[in-house]
Parts: sequence; structure tokens; C-alpha cells
Amino acid sequence: MNTTPLVPRRQLGTTGLNVSAFALGSWHTYDRMDFRDAVSLLSEAVDAGVNLFDVGVYAMPGGPQVFTDVIFSAMVRAAGLTRDDYLVSSKLWLEGFTQEEGFEPQLANALFRAGVEHADIAVLGDLRRDDLRLEDLVADLEDLRTRGLIRAWGVNNWSASNVQRLFDIADEQGAARPAFAQLKYSVARRSIPEGEPFARLFEQGFELQASDVMEGGILAGRPVDSREVGRDPGGIRQRTVDMAPEIARIAAELGATPAQLLIAFTLTHPATFTTLFGTSRVAQLRENLGAVSLLERVGAPALRAAVEGLWADRGLVDPEGP
Repeated sequence: MNTTPLVPRRQLGTTGLNVSAFALGSWHTYDRMDFRDAVSLLSEAVDAGVNLFDVGVYAMPGGPQVFTDVIFSAMVRAAGLTRDDYLVSSKLWLEGFTQEEGFEPQLANALFRAGVEHADIAVLGDLRRDDLRLEDLVADLEDLRTRGLIRAWGVNNWSASNVQRLFDIADEQGAARPAFAQLKYSVARRSIPEGEPFARLFEQGFELQASDVMEGGILAGRPVDSREVGRDPGGIRQRTVDMAPEIARIAAELGATPAQLLIAFTLTHPATFTTLFGTSRVAQLRENLGAVSLLERVGAPALRAAVEGLWADRGLVDPEGP
């Protein structure tokens, strides 16, 4: 019998969405699993209270195909879930935005692949184009929202000043503001989520989705070359490798695993509405869900004090963000 505490939920701002404290990502996950195991994983996650699943289209034009989102649609059917049982978070890549058609063709493809009619949350990818008007993005997203194709939206790794610009534009247009930022946040990477620029946004009701919380497993002791890892702001990757033994020691002192410690830390940020992680084993999922009981047992102040010396990007990354 699974005695893991149910995952708590909270309202995402004024969106009307009741979101679990944990969200499961699909990037390079379900395509590495036996399908039956993946269905068991999904069923157990939902039973434990997890309701948010990131199922974006991660294949870039010209690159190798990735099918985790397609596999997710089959997992849902095999698990016998209804659409009310889960929330879908879909990525929208700015590289695919056009003045003529906006995000709709890209979103339609993502929904088709995931087997759903709408995305509960849309997350705008990194802002790497200088030919875009933010006014056009806000207007297009508001159109998608009012038509029921998305319910809320946020941004991935945008600067605080550009987020504030989105706020101002949305207010001028009478449109919905972005509700959150997906940011790299871990015991090692804190400068942006805990810096003053984003603190001013959080004071306005903006929220945080913590991602890359284990640095691709490196912080939990996984070998560096065991899987693809995201980009490395501040050039601290080797420092994250070196701190893994210390994380294991602290976790053991707290009666926890490294993964539980790393996930629980992200929940200590008052603006965190959900923490995103990937898992490919049911046992790993059960372990990760134990972060809830760890935080309840130890408390946020003591947990933060225990890992204070592990802040690796302090002074190396601009708190303003990309």
C-alpha cells in the first residue's frame, strides 16, 4: 500500500486553476521507458494528487524527432483517465511565432500530438528573437485564451524587466497577465528566483514554477554524462558535480534522500506554485513525493539553513535574468 502523503494543491493566481505542488515533465522521459511502466507511473502520480503534466513538443525543426508527448496521449488512454483528471502544460516556441498566424498552428499541432482539445497552461520559450513585438504576443495569447484553447500562460527563463513589460502591455490591452515564470531553481541556482528583480514581480501576484531542480540528476549524484542536461548559466556545472557528496550528507542527517532534499528546498520559496521534475520509475516517483513529508517534518527555515552553503551561482548570474 502506498502511504505517501497526497501532494498538496494551490490556486495559480487568478487563473482558476488548482495545481499540484509537483508537475511531471516529459522531456526525454517516456521515450526511455517501457510503456506499461509509464502507464503505472502516470496512474500512481494521479492517485497521489499530481495533476499537472508538461507535454510540450520538444523536437526542433531539422532535429531528431521526440515522441514523449505522443506517448503521453497513449498513457492517458491506457490509464483510463478523463480530461478532468489532469492538467496539460504545453510549450510555445517563439521561433515558431509568425505575424500572420501567431501561435495557433504550433499550438494546434501540440494539442493534436497530446490528444487534447486545449492546453490548461501555455509556457512561452526563451526570448531569443529581437524582431518580435511583445504587444503582438500578448494579443495573440489573449485570443487563444478567450477562445478556450489555453487557460493561462507563463514564460520560461525571461528577464524580470521583460516580464514587467508583459504586465504593462496586458494591462493596457485589458488582457490576462502572464501568471508565472518557469525558472531554473535549486540549492545551487538561486540568484534569479531569489533576487530583487523577480521579488518585485512576485509581490504583484506573479508565481514561480521551479525547474531543473536536480541539474539533470547531477545534484543527486548521477554521472554527468548519463543524460542530456540543460544549459549552464554562470558556468557552475562542475561546482554542482562537486557538491553532490555534501548534498547526500546533509540529506542523510535529515533522514531523507538527496532527491527529497532538493525538491523540498524548492517548496520553501513562497512564490513556488509547482515544482517540475522528470521521473522514469515508480520507485523514483514515490521517493520524490516524500519531499512533502520532509518539508513538513523539518520546516522551511531549518531546511534552508542546512543548504545555505550550497548556493553556487551567487554573484555569477545577474538576478535580472536572461
